[in-house]
Amino acid sequence: MSISESDDIEFLSIRDLGSGLDQGVFTSYDLVQHFLKRISSEDEDFNSIAFPNPQAEDIARKMDEERGKGRVRSALHGIPLVIKDNIDTADEMMTSAGSLALDGSRAHRDAHLVSRLRAGGAIILGKSNLSEWANFRSTRSCSGWSSRGGQVRNSYALDRTPGGSSSGSAVAVARNFCAGAIGTETDGSIVVPAAMTSLVGIKPTVGLISRTGIIPVAPSQDTAGPIAKTVADASTILAVLMGHDSEDTSTNVLAKNFHQNFLGSLNPKALQGQRIGVVRNFARFQDTVDQAFEDALTILKFAGAEVIDGIVLPDQQTIREHEIVVLRTEFKVALNAYLAGLTDRSRVSSLSELIHFNEQNRLEVMPYFQQEQFLAAEATFGLDDLKYKKALEECQRLSRRDGIDRVLSDHSCCALVAPTTSTPWAIDLINGDNSLGGSSCLAAVSGYPSVTLPMGYIAGLPVGLSFIGKAWEDIFIVNLAYAFEQVSLVRYPPGGPAQFLE
Repeated sequence: MSISESDDIEFLSIRDLGSGLDQGVFTSYDLVQHFLKRISSEDEDFNSIAFPNPQAEDIARKMDEERGKGRVRSALHGIPLVIKDNIDTADEMMTSAGSLALDGSRAHRDAHLVSRLRAGGAIILGKSNLSEWANFRSTRSCSGWSSRGGQVRNSYALDRTPGGSSSGSAVAVARNFCAGAIGTETDGSIVVPAAMTSLVGIKPTVGLISRTGIIPVAPSQDTAGPIAKTVADASTILAVLMGHDSEDTSTNVLAKNFHQNFLGSLNPKALQGQRIGVVRNFARFQDTVDQAFEDALTILKFAGAEVIDGIVLPDQQTIREHEIVVLRTEFKVALNAYLAGLTDRSRVSSLSELIHFNEQNRLEVMPYFQQEQFLAAEATFGLDDLKYKKALEECQRLSRRDGIDRVLSDHSCCALVAPTTSTPWAIDLINGDNSLGGSSCLAAVSGYPSVTLPMGYIAGLPVGLSFIGKAWEDIFIVNLAYAFEQVSLVRYPPGGPAQFLE
């Protein structure tokens, strides 16, 4: 039995899709066909998919065959997902980071997280467009734009930014081109596009998911994470992604009987009796977002939480002055290692060669914004440089010891909440992004977990709420977000009742 022409599939969770597959209501091949048809008919407007996986249909048939024989590998068995185009796959798909310099570059092995997805039976439907080099090329970039892929557009309004840099992953989920997606984040690149497309994004503790095979920005902050329509769906994906990798020392804690049951412990009453800290100095950047935040705090109280106001975290601008030193230094070292390891005849094998390529191809690569971050990164002096070491220490002090850890302890809170980011601003390729503010910095710089989920709409444009917590308490933070979601029920798909913009 195949999927009908109706859009009912859009309202099915990953668990519902798995039940439909088990009961023979549809097959994984049907799902792949359905999503590919939607991509073909709609994505010309949104530009979320960089390229489909030419092997997706064959993989779907194999997963159907296994299911028919009684083998179901995981909750993602036969479920079509999209991954960001900075994640290596050893197949016919390239890994380009949105750059013309890597156009056609193919990895010789899967990223660790891709191996886990494949082992779990997930179908990689394709790769998504992104902000070029994960939004770390220019100081004046336009989120969602890349020289190889062009401009991704918001799923709720075509003239609005999708947020960066996991822009295509978020838009693909919001437009129902897949059941869920994988993004990556160094600072805001999962939670911002998820918030701007009314989705759930989980930025896990650094080390919960291996970074092996992901084009890097800065290893002290880099992570992958799921983007999905619901907390349960995102948790289902996260449960498969997480795992120890001997090549990524940040995951070593997972080799020590570390266990987080993302599938079986979601609790709709998780907020009851919990003290939740309100971070006011991470809000107050947009009046309408502040009002939505007040409504969210009312929902938290209704769900049984005790809301603790008056919490002040270190100023994000101060932290970012140190963070940029860390990012630029680590970027040069990590990217040089990644590029040097490419086995195909890539056009570039180092950051300096990449800078030269961009200059030589200026009209195609840099028609709107330049490569100031690349130039600044190339001028850094490595991980033994005293300036870098001092900046890293300040980042960790301000974000951890004198940041999240301090305020949670001082106020006896279990987690913090703040608006994720502003409403999606108008796409402006000439002047770049026009962000009014957000709260991604502390969780990103500390490496601690955060979850964003829909908080409401302003003139039809989505805004998100972030829960932020201590390192390795990912399942606890996910549970708080799940409990909020079950009470708020605010999400509408694009074109739904909350849609006012044309």
